[in-house]
Amino acid sequence: MAKDKLIGVDLGGTTIKFAIMTAEGEIQQKWSVKTNILDEGSHIVPDIVDSINHHLDLYQLDKERIIGIGMGTPGTVNIEEGTVKGAFNLNWKETQNVREQIEAGTGLPLTLDNDANAAALGEQWRGAGNNAPEVVFITLGTGVGGGLINEGKLIHGLSGAGGEVGHMVVEPDGYLCTCGNRGCLEQYASATGVVHLAQDFAEGYAGNSKLKAMVDNGDEITSKIVFDLAKEGDFLANEVVDKVGYYLGYASANISNILNPSAVVIGGGVSAAGKILLDRVKTNFQKFAFKSTRDVTEIKLAELGNDAGAYGAASLARISDRTITA
Repeated sequence: MAKDKLIGVDLGGTTIKFAIMTAEGEIQQKWSVKTNILDEGSHIVPDIVDSINHHLDLYQLDKERIIGIGMGTPGTVNIEEGTVKGAFNLNWKETQNVREQIEAGTGLPLTLDNDANAAALGEQWRGAGNNAPEVVFITLGTGVGGGLINEGKLIHGLSGAGGEVGHMVVEPDGYLCTCGNRGCLEQYASATGVVHLAQDFAEGYAGNSKLKAMVDNGDEITSKIVFDLAKEGDFLANEVVDKVGYYLGYASANISNILNPSAVVIGGGVSAAGKILLDRVKTNFQKFAFKSTRDVTEIKLAELGNDAGAYGAASLARISDRTITA
């Protein structure tokens, strides 16, 4: 029986998303279950096993047809051992033997990686990366994550920290980051970073601005509000967006000067701002990029949305050489 199906699992702090797809990446079935983080997250892996087994039975899909399972997860992943540690939003305080448990429960090989890396693979394979072998992915959410793909493979580095683009220093001695360093990209281009910039800019601005009035009134400010006001022509909001675009363009150029990718793909919630952000990133990328990079690298918005993680997880299984032997 030919092996022609992939299973992708996108493990998040609130939801676990699953997809069954062809080896070419066509999703045939997808579903989700709530992430149960009670009892130190001890229910998560059994729930994944049960859900996969149940849906394979439901769809009458023989396990002999499954190439493998791929999974993206929060936390620090030991690729070789198939373990996860430090996934605090899953309530996983101790190292979890995820691969061992899922393989034992399903009888299928599992390939595991960080969730940002999985999303990067998804966009590279089936999204804005157009299946090119050299792609950079930057995801802008509460923090800034990413994944670097070189010759079709993720760059993990010696300790698994390859691709931590959010901790590139873009402003020496700048805002204090949760990592303990100062001036990391995450502190300027994440949703929280945009708000921090808006509050700082408002403090030193004396002109008329709805954004300044909101900050001065103590109203809740979000990155979406900042971008929406910029689109409406608010001067201060546009100053903030200019600065965010500067930092992202600067970081994208520096990464591209090293890796020479075909594309830098920007995703995550903040990227929903769309053209108003993308155009400014492109302008600053052109300013800072080396000519040989500038001429070939395209700055693009992600295309897969919430499906990126599932596509990328399945791609992990697609390119893996893991097998289960009886």
